[in-house]
Amino acid sequence: MNPHALAFPEKFLWGASTAAHQVEGNNVGSDFWQAENDGTWSLPDRSGDACDSYHRWAEDLDIVQSLGLNAYRFSIEWARVVPTPGHPSLAVLQHYRRIIEGCGQRGLTPVVTLHHFTSPAWLRDQGGWTSKEAIAHFTEYVRAVLPILDGVPWVCTINEPNMLAWTTARRADRAASAPSFVPPDPEMTAALTRAHTQARELLASVPGVRSGWTVANQNVQDHGAGADRTAEMSYLIDDQYLDVAKGDDFVGVQAYSRLRAGEQGVIAPGPADRRTMNGWEYYPRALEDAVRHTAARLGGSTPLLVTENGIATGDDDERIEYTGEALTGLSRAMSDGIDVRGYLHWSLLDNFEWGSWEPTFGLVAVDRTTFRRTVKPSARWLGRLARGHADPRAGRR
Repeated sequence: MNPHALAFPEKFLWGASTAAHQVEGNNVGSDFWQAENDGTWSLPDRSGDACDSYHRWAEDLDIVQSLGLNAYRFSIEWARVVPTPGHPSLAVLQHYRRIIEGCGQRGLTPVVTLHHFTSPAWLRDQGGWTSKEAIAHFTEYVRAVLPILDGVPWVCTINEPNMLAWTTARRADRAASAPSFVPPDPEMTAALTRAHTQARELLASVPGVRSGWTVANQNVQDHGAGADRTAEMSYLIDDQYLDVAKGDDFVGVQAYSRLRAGEQGVIAPGPADRRTMNGWEYYPRALEDAVRHTAARLGGSTPLLVTENGIATGDDDERIEYTGEALTGLSRAMSDGIDVRGYLHWSLLDNFEWGSWEPTFGLVAVDRTTFRRTVKPSARWLGRLARGHADPRAGRR
């Protein structure tokens, strides 16, 4: 039996991911939409119609199915479900229920995220996640969603809480230079932890649902900071969030690059470093490193699901190269006994990357005028790999 077959079992999930605000379009009730349009965060672009996936979701599912993938990760938008506190929209809930049913009709396993960075604008007006009523509002939202989750085996409560808390801290410290290290906001971290814990308890009432949150693994490595400082940085940005996941049904691993810890803080990629379109270091080993680190931190007791991994590039051959190297590393980790249940590529579509349309992560290009989807060679390559007709080490061959 070849190493590919050993590392990726028959029931392994192969899929692609999206997030509501990035693909649906006109998410007018969200805090991010509000910030895009009032200039609060000085973002270069607006999401606007995005990829119009709120209306074209069936076409997106058809593409995933046609590629030979068997899973699709998407998020439910809190701002749409609860446009006004205390009044969830039954129509919107039925919309997301149809997407879940659409996955089942196409033989796709739905992986549902309840919070993918965006919150209702009304919550922002009340003070955001650290406001007095935030946790109660979030649990109200989760309760509203519970009835439509029947048949959903994987539910991510909160996407990348470490990035939410880190971004909050960086926005509050605008004077910080790019290479410095600003610890994630502790109040935000505490609030998100409480929200996750309460959501997990509610989700336990739905038969068959496994819940967890996803962590944006930064792969902190010592490049002159020293072992103690590196461990401290790793704890602040990664490990404290992994510790919360102990006892969860799974944890979502999300990895793209690494964070090099130097004497003065973070060492940014230099002119000699190969970089991706959004300026990150080209480092496909990030996935293997993140999976191994996560498994070690959790003691090997919690199943892992790769909920995001990919590259911002305008060169599709480079996307295949990066993904092939990443999957080869994942294969090595799994061969060593690490329990990984699936790989969901980021992202299915070229979409709105949180303030900019420039970075293209997608397996599928989207014309922003006609919304026409064009499947890239990398998507077909990943589909062949998922069907066992390719080896990740072989690239396009």
